[in-house]
Amino acid sequence: MSAPTFRPAAPDDVPALHRLVESAYRGDSAKAGWTHEADLLGGQRTDPAELLDILADASRVILLAEVEGVLTGCVQVADQGQGLAYLGLLTVDPTRQAGGLGRLLIDAAEAEAVARFKATRMEMTVIRQRAELIAWYERRGYALTGETRPFPLDDERFGLPQTRELVFVVMEKAL
Repeated sequence: MSAPTFRPAAPDDVPALHRLVESAYRGDSAKAGWTHEADLLGGQRTDPAELLDILADASRVILLAEVEGVLTGCVQVADQGQGLAYLGLLTVDPTRQAGGLGRLLIDAAEAEAVARFKATRMEMTVIRQRAELIAWYERRGYALTGETRPFPLDDERFGLPQTRELVFVVMEKAL
């Protein structure tokens, strides 16, 4: 695989970005990769309107990873204030997972958080049941804070839960 290039997403990118996110998080296509939520959640992961809202917000950015002009991944970085940034929507094309692109996206997100928002810390939320993903983030330097946050169980915009036990754990890393 050629080295990816990274750039901020623009409104014209939303259709391809939406397809990428849905393919990686939901349905049978997601099961080609190891990071999917398809066994925990059905329905959608996001929608074009939400992606456009993110792009219109100066406190948030979605970085795209492209390999030879093909969209292969993305990550959102959001300014939370007081030196804290949030990493979310980390997505790698399911057919390209386990090739190192996720690590590169995290590196790009952390650099963007420092450069754009002057962040000194990065946090993320992960569904508690995703033990293998939590362990992967721990290997990237993120630590569980002990804090949990509710999952939006009754908001179909975030998916259709297969269990009512879903909750987010908060992870954090110093930048």
